Amino acid sequence: MSANDAPRAQQPSAPHDSAFLKACRREPVPHTPVWFMRQAGRSLPEYRKVREGIGMLDSCMRPELVTEITLQPVRRHGVDAAIYFSDIVVPLKAIGVDLDIKPGVGPVVERPIRTRADLAQLRDLTPEDVSYVTEAIGLLTRELGGTPLIGFAGAPFTLASYLVEGGPSRTYENAKAMMYGDPELWADLLDRLAEITAAFLKVQIEAGASAVQLFDSWAGALAPVDYRRSVLPASTKVFEAVAGYGVPRIHFGVGTGELLRLMGEAGADVVGVDWRVPLDEAARRVGPGKALQGNLDPTVLFATTEAVEAKTREVLDSAAGLEGHVFNLGHGVMPSTDPDALTRLVEYVHTHTAR
Repeated sequence: MSANDAPRAQQPSAPHDSAFLKACRREPVPHTPVWFMRQAGRSLPEYRKVREGIGMLDSCMRPELVTEITLQPVRRHGVDAAIYFSDIVVPLKAIGVDLDIKPGVGPVVERPIRTRADLAQLRDLTPEDVSYVTEAIGLLTRELGGTPLIGFAGAPFTLASYLVEGGPSRTYENAKAMMYGDPELWADLLDRLAEITAAFLKVQIEAGASAVQLFDSWAGALAPVDYRRSVLPASTKVFEAVAGYGVPRIHFGVGTGELLRLMGEAGADVVGVDWRVPLDEAARRVGPGKALQGNLDPTVLFATTEAVEAKTREVLDSAAGLEGHVFNLGHGVMPSTDPDALTRLVEYVHTHTAR
């Protein structure tokens, strides 16, 4: 079954006409569009089956496998957009950084970046480095038809955090020590990562992605003054690099309620909001001229169907006055989520918001 066989409120004839892209452009929509971060992943038994025995990074480099995984939630849930299956460290691996994604841990870097000499690990990314991305997106756009595909990349700050810490961190003490103690090295690191990230997004857009999302997963660890001074320039560089393509640019981070206006200022057309800030308040913080994405608490999906619908109505009511709204969770789908709960949620949002 192709993605266009999936049930949904209305079949778009082309991605440009889809409810998702219309909402991103702040245009009238037939219903509030829905997609989920991590919608292709461990919550789906079909995902676990096709990934069995295959490492995460290896799976990201197999075009046919990427295509199948990306399509799975579109088929099952009838979401309004697919998101390209990848990982934020894929472009770093592609340019030769010695890293791996260890189960139960996350990305682990063999030689963390701590000195100026360590920057030599970060050469420019070329399309040839990620030819499997171009191939996979070609396969996907043919299968998806009118359903838009969202391109994907990690933001410079989050990538820098992994590279400097050497792996996941709760405190980011090494990254922040560099940011505060050697601001010139920090700026050069983020600038180089901005170039790599922009190149990675360009490959996806040129291959056929209809929108892109920049994940700054760990930006919520920063105070606004530090974000503005030490992170905003690099994120802005990424968004400016892809502005000429005319595709919507989404910016998302976790725990970023105090940074929402700045994240919009970086160049996003759509600002993602986690579950901690109601969407009407988020709109006030972001300011006019931006669509918003979010923001149901992912843990709500473990409650009863009635509770899920009640909390969903709260999100939709909070979004009622927005210029544009894409329904999503306030973070990614949790691995133990019942897939049927997601399917019911999509149907409920579509039905409840049908114009």
